[in-house]
Amino acid sequence: MKLSICVRQFFEQYLPQIKGCGINTITAYRDAFSLFLPFARDELDIPINSLQVEQLTPELIVNFLGWLEKERGNSSRTRNHRLAAIKSLAKMILYMHPDKRDIAVRILDIPKKRYHRNIIGFLYQEELLAVLDSVNLKSAQGFRNYTILNLLFDSGARASEVAALDLDFFDPQNKTLAILGKGRRFRMITLWPKTIDLLCRYIKEYRISPHTLYRNRLFLNQRGKEFTRHGIYRLCRKYLEKVLSAKRLKDINPAHSFRHSCAVNMLLAGKPISDIKNRLGHESIKSTMIYLHLDLGHRKQIQKKFIAYTQSLLNQDDKIDELVDWENKEEILNWLDSL
Repeated sequence: MKLSICVRQFFEQYLPQIKGCGINTITAYRDAFSLFLPFARDELDIPINSLQVEQLTPELIVNFLGWLEKERGNSSRTRNHRLAAIKSLAKMILYMHPDKRDIAVRILDIPKKRYHRNIIGFLYQEELLAVLDSVNLKSAQGFRNYTILNLLFDSGARASEVAALDLDFFDPQNKTLAILGKGRRFRMITLWPKTIDLLCRYIKEYRISPHTLYRNRLFLNQRGKEFTRHGIYRLCRKYLEKVLSAKRLKDINPAHSFRHSCAVNMLLAGKPISDIKNRLGHESIKSTMIYLHLDLGHRKQIQKKFIAYTQSLLNQDDKIDELVDWENKEEILNWLDSL
């Protein structure tokens, strides 16, 4: 049986229709096979269209994984992601072509490679306050960015999840936000009063006219189109670079650091690990348990300041009213018209 037939079934039927995988998963798996198939062709000296499923051996796959590390300089984590894509194909073979069971089982037995896990790159609360202080609120774009940063920290959402938020997902009356996470699963979270006020003011006064295709998106870029996760990443990095040293920036992922900070903040507030898991949208409690390894006792004083910050209402926040140039409202509208 030709391997190319299996790969087509994998991307056209199994992933989107049988498993219901999202576009991000399908794209990641596509990238993996875009590397694997040419490698198999060169390794076996056989044209891609002539490769057979029987030639999909553990030896070939392990050689491919080693090539990724040695020739492409991929990390062990990336290596494991590529292996996961190939194992997903093996699961499809097991399901749709049971006569090839032995081949699929051998692939599924290939172990993942262990690697050193990076230190959890969360922001200390004094750093978060400094990052928020660095945002210029005198423009619609600045207010939007300030709202996004607050929402990232409050919700613990991934950058891709914030970028994909629709207006309908936000319910100011019930103070809730629906987030579409991995596996196309929704989770409902309650937001802080300050975040509610920021979102309401952003939608009412600062959200620019959307492009027709993106009229339902909550956050829009300067062209009226939806944000991407890369756009959220760049936005976070822009403000982190204003506050943090280059050495400190190496230890954190700009967008994901807000997600980690949300978990740490909940841990400091005494929230159970199950609440943290549900807010972050972790599939397994094991992913959430990593936060229990942190020594956070000496941060209690900073935590008290943050409790006061998150419980305050936006219309009681004198600092924001001072920073927003209300008298120059006409200038802001002219600026928006020029975008």
